[in-house]
Amino acid sequence: MADTLAPRAIIGVMTPAMNTVVQPELELLRPDGVTNQMQRFRLGGDKVSEDIVEEAQKLMDCGPAALAIGLTTDAGPGGVTKLAARCEEVAAATGIPVLNASQADHEGLKAFGARRIAIVTPFNAEVDQVVKANAEEAGFEVVAIKGTEAPSLPAICETPIADIKRVFHSMAQSECDAILQVGTALPVVAIIEELEAELSKPIVACNAAVYWQTLRAIGISDQLQGFGRLFSEH
Repeated sequence: MADTLAPRAIIGVMTPAMNTVVQPELELLRPDGVTNQMQRFRLGGDKVSEDIVEEAQKLMDCGPAALAIGLTTDAGPGGVTKLAARCEEVAAATGIPVLNASQADHEGLKAFGARRIAIVTPFNAEVDQVVKANAEEAGFEVVAIKGTEAPSLPAICETPIADIKRVFHSMAQSECDAILQVGTALPVVAIIEELEAELSKPIVACNAAVYWQTLRAIGISDQLQGFGRLFSEH
């Protein structure tokens, strides 16, 4: 369905209830003629979220062309696989494409031909090892990984931009093909282009990646400027 403000497409955006970063970041990325319509879900349980299917079905009333799930689950053992399976359930229930940030990250890295990657996370060193294992299971070689070490999930949204930039600069010292950022509550979209210019490395940031993949999935190929090479080149 389209409307006066969205003659090209309506995109449904879903994010964990406490995440205050996904919505404004994906608004930055909207091309002309597209609107984002939000719905939230709660994390928990063996299936990532107990209410995500129910909440997704509520979004169907506004006729989205696809759903972008603003969540990465790389911090849990087997989390990427669990999220993929849950998104398949959502797609079956809604009848539209459902894209998630964890898998979109991998597709973004593949678009750059990146195999050796450095990873920026919002987590501590212990959790980073789980993130590393998930990336390796997806076929990437992780040459460096470092987190901003937020003390809790809600606190990720409060991470100072200066702290985020420091971690990116640290990861750029490695011999990586690209830098991956996971954790959709970490605000990165607005600084991707600046960081790529400073670091001379392509950056795949999870919120940008899931919106990029969602647009491409519904046939919108606009090469947006100002938000990094993934959008401007692929």
